[in-house]
Amino acid sequence: MTTAFPHEVRTPALAPLGERDPGRVRAAGPADAAALYALSEPFMRSGALRRRARRLYELTAGQFLVAEDADGTPEGCVALRTYPDEPAAVLHNFCVRADRQRRGVGSRLLTALLAEAAARSASEVFAATTGGGRSFLRAGFRETDASAAPRAWAAALDPARGSRIFVRDRPFVAGAPFPRNRPECAGNRW
Repeated sequence: MTTAFPHEVRTPALAPLGERDPGRVRAAGPADAAALYALSEPFMRSGALRRRARRLYELTAGQFLVAEDADGTPEGCVALRTYPDEPAAVLHNFCVRADRQRRGVGSRLLTALLAEAAARSASEVFAATTGGGRSFLRAGFRETDASAAPRAWAAALDPARGSRIFVRDRPFVAGAPFPRNRPECAGNRW
């Protein structure tokens, strides 16, 4: 199921005073399919993402958010998939260009995605990663199993990949999703 974002995604400014405009996060559309694929391809090549055909990005572009720099150049993307008969949603295809990592791009994407999940009344947001999951932990996710995840998504997980499952419960507080007072968050900057 492809669920398009019905409105422009707005996120708070996250750059410290004196830094350049951090850019924006916006809903993607079919015209963004090539950029979504280009952002995802290095992660597919490394094995962090499953290999997907370029055509799939055309068909599912409406699920994606795109982070752009102040000049409109795509810096990263993430998708939110909802299921008609399930209260939970799934975050997938979370990618930030290598040269833009650790500069707040992932934070902007997660903030916008959680705001969108709240707008869609998702009860929780699930994610899977073959990495360490630090980004998810910093964003208020906790490690879990797939037992409460949307059934279709849980069934499609490949056990051979060894993915770790994370979940973020409601409430998704727009503009402040990152609980910085937690010990594992101290000193971390996206």
